[in-house]
Amino acid sequence: MDDLDGGREMGRIGRVRRVAVAAAYGGGGVGLLGALAAGTLIGQAKLARRAIGMAQSPPPRCDGVYGTELGAIDGQLPLKLAVLGDSSAAGYGVDRPRETPGALLAAGLAERLHRPVILRSMAVVGAESADLVPQREVAVDWQPDLAVVLIGANDVTHRVRLPIAVAHLAATVRRLRQAGIQVVVGTCPDLGTIRPIGQPLRWVVRRWSREMAAAQTIVAVEAGATTVSLGDLLGPEFAAAPETMFSSDRFHPSALGYAAAAAAMLPTLVEALHPAPEAQPSLSQDEGVRSLAQAAVEAVDRAGTEVRGARVAGRDNGPAGRWAQLRHRVRQLTERPHDPQTTHSTPVQPSVVE
Repeated sequence: MDDLDGGREMGRIGRVRRVAVAAAYGGGGVGLLGALAAGTLIGQAKLARRAIGMAQSPPPRCDGVYGTELGAIDGQLPLKLAVLGDSSAAGYGVDRPRETPGALLAAGLAERLHRPVILRSMAVVGAESADLVPQREVAVDWQPDLAVVLIGANDVTHRVRLPIAVAHLAATVRRLRQAGIQVVVGTCPDLGTIRPIGQPLRWVVRRWSREMAAAQTIVAVEAGATTVSLGDLLGPEFAAAPETMFSSDRFHPSALGYAAAAAAMLPTLVEALHPAPEAQPSLSQDEGVRSLAQAAVEAVDRAGTEVRGARVAGRDNGPAGRWAQLRHRVRQLTERPHDPQTTHSTPVQPSVVE
C-alpha cells in the first residue's frame, strides 16, 4: 500500500470511528474506561463470567435442504445459503436444528420464494471477525447464492480494536461479492441487554457494541453488502421474560430469541435474492435515502433497520459520502421449520472449521 492509499484508508477508518462514537450517544465510547474505575469494571467482568453459565451442548448441525416438498420449478436448481460468523450464527444454546438462525432463514426463504434451499453453516462458536477468513474461503469454494454474516459480539467482549474488527468484516464482504455472492450482514447486537452483566459494565458494553454496529454498517455497505441492525431487538422481551428469551447459559438467545432475529432479517434476504424493480418502494416518513454515515447512526437506534447502498441522480456518492437507503424491516415468523432433510436432495457435506 503506497502513502496515498494508506492515507485514504486511515481517513476512512477515522470517519468510521467518529460515526461509531456518535452512535454510542455522542462520543466517549472509546474512552469510557478513563471515566470509570477500572477495578470496578474488572470485578464486574469476573462476576458476569461466573453468572453466565454454559450451554448444555454445542449447537446442532443445521446443514441440509429446506423446502424439499416444493421441488424444482421450471428447471430451477435449489438456492444455496451460507451462514458465517460466531455462536449467534451457529445457534448456540438451542437443542434442535430447526431452532437455529440458519434453519429459520432457510425455511423462510423456501416458503417465500417457493423454492428449496440448501443450507450450509460455516459459523464457529467463539469466533471473532478475524476468524471469518477461513469461513469465507469455504463459502467461496461452495459458491452459495447468498451468505449471511453474524459477527461482532466476541470482538466487543474481547476488546478487539474497532478498526481491526471492521477491516476483517469489510474484507470478507468484498471477497464474497467478488465471487458473485450476495451478502447480508446482521450487525452486532446490543450487549447491554445481557442481565448477568451488572452496571456500570453493562452500560459500557452497550456503548461498545453500538460503536461496533455502526462501524460494521458503514464498511459492509461500502463493500457491497446489505446490513440489518439487530441492536436491542430482543431487549424488552428479554427484560420481561428472560426465562423464555434466553437459553440456559443466560447469555445467548433461546429458540424464541433466534426466531425474532431471523424474522427481522428475512425480508432483506428475500430482497437480496430477488431485487425489487428500480421504482422507489413505498417508504414511511422516517425511511428513505441518507448519507451512509447518517443511516448507520439511525440504524443503531432502531433494531430491524435495513441499510443498503443507493444512487441519487445516477451517483453513488454525495457531499457527505456514500448514499444509502434506510428501511425498517421487522417481521414475525409464525411457524418453525422442520428439521433439515438430507434425502432425495443434493448432499451437503459439513464444513470443518476449527
